[in-house]
Amino acid sequence: MIKAQDLVLPSVAALAPYESGKPIEELQRELGIVDPVKLASNENPLGPSPRAIEAIKAALPELNRYPDGASYELRAKIAAHHKIGVERVFAAAGSVEVLNLLAFLYLRPGLNSVYSEHSFAIYPLATAAAGGAHRVAKTSDGFSHDLDAMAAAIDANTRIVFLGNPNNPTGTIYRRAEWQRFLERVPEHVVIVADEAYFEFVRAPDYPDSMEDHDDRRLIITLRTFSKIFGLAGMRVGYAVARPDMIQMLHNVRQPFNVTSLAQVAAIAGMDDRAHIARTLQVNADGMDYLEGEFRRLKLPFVPSHANFFLVDVGDGRAVYDKLLRKGVIVRAMNGYGYPRHVRISVGLPEENRRLVAMLSEVMGAKS
Repeated sequence: MIKAQDLVLPSVAALAPYESGKPIEELQRELGIVDPVKLASNENPLGPSPRAIEAIKAALPELNRYPDGASYELRAKIAAHHKIGVERVFAAAGSVEVLNLLAFLYLRPGLNSVYSEHSFAIYPLATAAAGGAHRVAKTSDGFSHDLDAMAAAIDANTRIVFLGNPNNPTGTIYRRAEWQRFLERVPEHVVIVADEAYFEFVRAPDYPDSMEDHDDRRLIITLRTFSKIFGLAGMRVGYAVARPDMIQMLHNVRQPFNVTSLAQVAAIAGMDDRAHIARTLQVNADGMDYLEGEFRRLKLPFVPSHANFFLVDVGDGRAVYDKLLRKGVIVRAMNGYGYPRHVRISVGLPEENRRLVAMLSEVMGAKS
């Protein structure tokens, strides 16, 4: 019998599926735990905007119709928000769809992508799926992108550089001076992917918004998502901003009707709910400050974060993850990211954060 893996690229046959945070329903089925707390997937603990929910309800009777394949109204809304032309905006089924389409467009055997070690797992997966090679740059301190090292890794066969800012899973950022120096060094044939899924949470004044550096010379593409601050992770909707010719290439290869009608109306409505956005930012800032203080009190080393999660050194990440599961708290073990000592913990509601701290204190043998 012919094996399916013998008919695909070796790089594809060797892939392991992306491992997401454990669903609440799965924990309830496996351990019978009532009312678990999920702090594993960097989700918005407030949920979606009430306006988005109402927009979804209003659109339900039209589910027999296909959505607008070009997502024009959503793209126009995004374009108006950024004060750019709609031809510079691509709507997607989450920013991950854009990452995969970019790899499909620009990579193939003989070409490569550059990304940092300990960065988003989709970068190597998308690269391998397209048959491309990997050039992985070392971090500067074990956790942060080293943009000088990444620029040095670029060669004549490099077509994409993937940059997470803030980086998942570490929450670190690179600063404006590093970014400007990096732009000066990147050849014009390289697509610079600025993956900014968590940018709204950043409070650092010298954070570089890549949108400010778009021009018609560089191949910069900025990725944003509605999964985090807008609380629409279950809708799978995001977008990219780039030169019109790059956007057209994405349209050429995207799936028909890639963004559902419910996702489109929810994202449009969510963008108008400034109160929900403000409340999300406040809940996150308060939660980050609280957890940072508690980690210090518990003497648990952590990586200072600019997002809505922390990478925390607990000694044995998988063991602590398993113990917290049995106490009804879901975090994320980081073995797959090269951090076997760590777990990643998302910011939740105040009561969820307190429960996490209490359970973590018990697991680590500290006083709560």
